[in-house]
Amino acid sequence: MAEARTTLPIRLYRLGMRLATPFARLALMPRVRRGKEDPARLRERFGIASAPRPRGPLVWVHGASVGEVIAVLPLLDRLRGRGFEVLLTSGTVTSARLAASRLPPGIVHQFVPLDAPAFLRRFLGHWRPNLVLLVESELWPTLLVEVNARGIPLLLVNARMSARSFERWQKTPRSVRALLSRVDLCLAQAREDGDRLARLGAPRVSVTGNLKFDAPPPPVAEDALAALRRAIGTRPVFLAASTHPGEEEAVLAAHARLRATMPELLTIVAPRHPERGADVVRAATEAGLPAVLRSDGYLPDRGTQIYVADTIGELGLFYRVAPLAFIGGSLVRHGGQNPIEPIRLGCAVVHGPHVMNFQDIYSRLNQNYGAETVTSAEELFHQVHMLFGDQGRRSRTVDAGRATLAALGGGLDRTLAAIDPYLVQIRLERH
Repeated sequence: MAEARTTLPIRLYRLGMRLATPFARLALMPRVRRGKEDPARLRERFGIASAPRPRGPLVWVHGASVGEVIAVLPLLDRLRGRGFEVLLTSGTVTSARLAASRLPPGIVHQFVPLDAPAFLRRFLGHWRPNLVLLVESELWPTLLVEVNARGIPLLLVNARMSARSFERWQKTPRSVRALLSRVDLCLAQAREDGDRLARLGAPRVSVTGNLKFDAPPPPVAEDALAALRRAIGTRPVFLAASTHPGEEEAVLAAHARLRATMPELLTIVAPRHPERGADVVRAATEAGLPAVLRSDGYLPDRGTQIYVADTIGELGLFYRVAPLAFIGGSLVRHGGQNPIEPIRLGCAVVHGPHVMNFQDIYSRLNQNYGAETVTSAEELFHQVHMLFGDQGRRSRTVDAGRATLAALGGGLDRTLAAIDPYLVQIRLERH
């Protein structure tokens, strides 16, 4: 294993990041203008902390974006309950907003520094973590090298390795082996993930299950929920959640046809990227469908046909008012979005065929009739029409979905059991 500790591609990557360091602020400016970076917290991306390090043993947990943060929330809560300080980092503005609203008390959030040696050294010098947990597939070369150089135990939790990523990493086998050799333990979501990680060179792999099955449903502001329910009244509601470009057109076409038999239908469209809300309103208006933006302060009235939910952290609100949800990123080749939250909150789930990012979950759901698959806009209309018209089938779909999720749970306890020896060691070293 020693000869794989570094490779020429890794050395060239680190050199490139070192040379790019003086231009980092300039490189981030286009992202700031597009709302992809928080200008008030930009210094965190350069490893400059905006909060003091808590006293006591510290666990650093890093998740890329919203999905990873949601998945580890129960784990963070358990770590705090055991007396450990916790630092959570993520890389997106939306995940930072989610963290601000949903993190358990006492947990610090920071933006993860860019993967340059100077920034990581500054970050690690301030926070001095005793244990590092990387969520899913965050294999950043400089981060791994710098953590390893300090002798800090590093674990992959809820680890995932898609078939596409596996094929890509196989093109640089020595480099991925060198990176994975720096990981003390990989806790994989599923057997397929564990097999791929082991074949790429991860020295210790254990399958503990997907933490997302144990994540609680998203909270909701009760006053906002009551206001939305009053505005909707008795109207039937169809939700299209986490949609991507090319999918809203199918949803709008389905809505127009559904109104022939459901004239009071309200369709809520929640685009995966909220900044696209105005585009969805424009498409609806061009289709002759009255639409309003939630971010403009509107609630749907009797004349609203398309309600565009372009806000952050409110999907739990819309899952609670819709009996039926299409989960986006699946009619187009994006890879799908997570169906767990809508099923937990009683939605019958419809999805497209492109769900490779959540293949195991959707396969189990489809096998157990806990979700319905459509492959086109035409099939979306027919499936939604059928489920609205057959309440018994809709209820059976929801019940089967919930039973499937219950059978797949337990990943949190298994993950904690695997992490526990490292936590014990930290305690011993502190005394």
